Amino acid sequence: MSTTSAIMRIIRTYSELPETDKGAVIALGNFDGVHRGHQAVIGEMIKIANTLGVSSAAMTFDPHPRRYFQPEIPLFEMTPGDAKSRHIDSSGTDIHYVMPFDINFSSLTASEFIEDVLVKGLGARHIVAGYDFVFGKGRTGDVSLLEQGGVEHGYGVTIVPAVQAQDGTTYSSTVIRKHIQEGRPRDAAELLGRAWEVEGEVMTGDQRGRQIGFPTANVDPGSYVMPALGVYAVWVGVTDGPTTVWHKAVVNVGRRPTFDGEGITVETHLFDIDEDLYGKILRVAFVDFIRPEMKFDGFEAIKAQIAADCVAAREILDAAAPNDITTPKQIAEAGNER
Repeated sequence: MSTTSAIMRIIRTYSELPETDKGAVIALGNFDGVHRGHQAVIGEMIKIANTLGVSSAAMTFDPHPRRYFQPEIPLFEMTPGDAKSRHIDSSGTDIHYVMPFDINFSSLTASEFIEDVLVKGLGARHIVAGYDFVFGKGRTGDVSLLEQGGVEHGYGVTIVPAVQAQDGTTYSSTVIRKHIQEGRPRDAAELLGRAWEVEGEVMTGDQRGRQIGFPTANVDPGSYVMPALGVYAVWVGVTDGPTTVWHKAVVNVGRRPTFDGEGITVETHLFDIDEDLYGKILRVAFVDFIRPEMKFDGFEAIKAQIAADCVAAREILDAAAPNDITTPKQIAEAGNER
């Protein structure tokens, strides 16, 4: 099965832009995870842009402000870099403004952000933000200041209230991150609107998987938050330009205790595929947790357990097609349904 993505312009500055890149309806936020709450904000932005007949745009910040101010903290992002752009792109958004969050940008006061970035730089026609969006040096700007700026500078403002699941849970990056870190990918997927993924290049490993009959692709996890250590049933997307072809697989996230491994590895065994994957980009979409990481007494015990893991993963994945699990929802629909 293959999926393709539409073209979206990615712009990394707010200075000296051509008129074609200005005058949009802009959704503001960090949008880590691009979860159902974020989707409601983006969906509302697209709906307003369509009504006004102007471009739709989302603005995020890179690196994440928390990463900029606290570089020593553990990895926490669910959708770093290109992954966030891909999920925003899937909504049909025209422009993704990725603002470099550096010493200059982080020094902007809330009023300067409105005047220099939104008004003078981007010529925003309308701003859409979640109810809890804050901005500017010291996080002193809030949605009330955005609304006041709209009156002063002539742009429209729409504030999207908290979006909740049927059980009353507010969609939250913090809650989803906790599900991931504690090994609950199905709960994370329910709040995200799709399976959570780790995307990375296949790196050269130590070939131990091939030696025991289960060759694995060692995916570089980069700056992603790491899930609970253990074995998961996953769909793995092999990307080729804009196309992604999905395969059933099992993945081990861990330190490989049997071999005294160091550091976290993401090693996935793809079913029913014999292809050289080194150097390719894989998308590992987590469907369900199978078991925690274990230490074994030798190769035979490992082989027996991996075989059992593969059986379990196939059973899980037979009931979870990629169209249901890994293809991003139509984010624009989230805004219309709210």
